[in-house]
Amino acid sequence: MPTHIAGVIDFASGAIGMLITSFDIKGGSSAFPYIEIYGTEGSLKVPDPNTFDGPVYVRRNGDANWSEVPLTHGFTEQGRGLGVADMACAIRTGRKHRANGGLAYHVLEAMHGFHDASKEGKHYLMESTCERPAALPLHLPADALDS
Repeated sequence: MPTHIAGVIDFASGAIGMLITSFDIKGGSSAFPYIEIYGTEGSLKVPDPNTFDGPVYVRRNGDANWSEVPLTHGFTEQGRGLGVADMACAIRTGRKHRANGGLAYHVLEAMHGFHDASKEGKHYLMESTCERPAALPLHLPADALDS
């Protein structure tokens, strides 16, 4: 499997994204961002995706500097198991859990699609679709996943 991937994603909404992932960076800067999102209105910089801990920064068009965005959802110390906890809560209450099989399959297909497009030298057209998961509600009590 490749350890460095770069590609372009054409989303169903019309947005276009570029993805670069790599395990080939040796001795990079500790300031190197884990994820940056560049948009028409500005940019967003988030920390290590293996945690749910900040800081999160935004820099809007015309701003001279980055501004820190306050975290709103808690779960900064136990974020790694949040998906499993959400699934258990959803099963117990009867709602659809956020990290469901349809979403997982769609992401897996996209990951393989990058490899297929590179190998075949052409665009990969996704066959699957999925619903956008419901956002985690704001201002929940500590350790709660539903309001």
